[in-house]
Amino acid sequence: MSEVYAARRTRLRERCNAGGSAAALVSRPANVRYLAGAAPHGAVLLLGRTGDLLVCSGPPDDRPDRARPDESLPVRSLSGPGGDAAVAATGLAEAQGAESLATEDHHLTVVRHRAMRSVAPRLRLTDLGQAVEQLRVVKDEEEISCLRIGAEIADQALGELLESILVGRTERHLALELERRLVDHGADGPAFATSVGTGPNSGCRGHRPTDRRVEEGDFLSVCLGATYRGYRCEIGRTFVIGTSPADWQIELYDLVFAAQRAGREALVPGAACRDVDRAARQALDSAGYAENLPALSGHGVGLEIDEDPQLAPAAMGKLDACVPVTVEPGVHLPGRGGVRIDDTLVVRPEADGGPELLTITTKELLAL
Repeated sequence: MSEVYAARRTRLRERCNAGGSAAALVSRPANVRYLAGAAPHGAVLLLGRTGDLLVCSGPPDDRPDRARPDESLPVRSLSGPGGDAAVAATGLAEAQGAESLATEDHHLTVVRHRAMRSVAPRLRLTDLGQAVEQLRVVKDEEEISCLRIGAEIADQALGELLESILVGRTERHLALELERRLVDHGADGPAFATSVGTGPNSGCRGHRPTDRRVEEGDFLSVCLGATYRGYRCEIGRTFVIGTSPADWQIELYDLVFAAQRAGREALVPGAACRDVDRAARQALDSAGYAENLPALSGHGVGLEIDEDPQLAPAAMGKLDACVPVTVEPGVHLPGRGGVRIDDTLVVRPEADGGPELLTITTKELLAL
């Protein structure tokens, strides 16, 4: 993998040089990991004039279950406790003769930025912007493989839960059990806080599990994800508990299912992000649920669970091949509940079979 990380750093260096800066300081943890293979707590990556350097506030964690930095990348640990790696790296950049340093202003605090200026007063600090995030949008096949394994783990954890007795158990209990199953099956941990909603809580995006117990006739919506080697995927499903679904539940579920399928089918290279969102929400808008829809119908995933691109009405840009995204339309009716169906897919051209579905748990409306 060393050559992969080196190639990523080279691409970033080329962007910096084109912007007039010979050095860059990367501080956002996900970006550090993308470029260096690991992001020890408080570490920053310096792309300097004389070479690249991972600067850590303390000795890197060498436990076997932790990601290791690129072995070809020099590592420097600060000697004293409480030091700031970003400030130290800024001083090193000036010592190397850099005249300017591009920094991730969107990640740095004002206090930290001032400390960096004070340690290298002759160094001109410029804004690197979202350069690394833009590089991260298109994934290589190794990254997609990690997402694929994470999706398999999430599918397995969800499938096992569906085989258990659910009536009488609390949302909180079910969420904790799902997160335990993720780890049991090889995940680093959950990709985000697992959401379980029952009855009037179902279908609510980002619902935090409560002590409400599952009852007969409830909608049960579950949204979970696994992290595998740092990469995060997402799956969401909705079921009915105990009995045959009511007519209103079938009607709402079929609408959301149709919306989700339309969004998935719109995932082609070159498609505008806002057009994918429009495809996913059109049927729900037409049915009168415009006020009950979330602000977006999907987003990118990777080292973070919510990355670019955003699939939203005002989203800019177009999709590229090898971009993993979620398609997750849903409707929540206050006081009644709702439906959410969520998949992680990879954008692929038609010649390669179209979008690759990573999360394969059935989307049939099951009565559990």
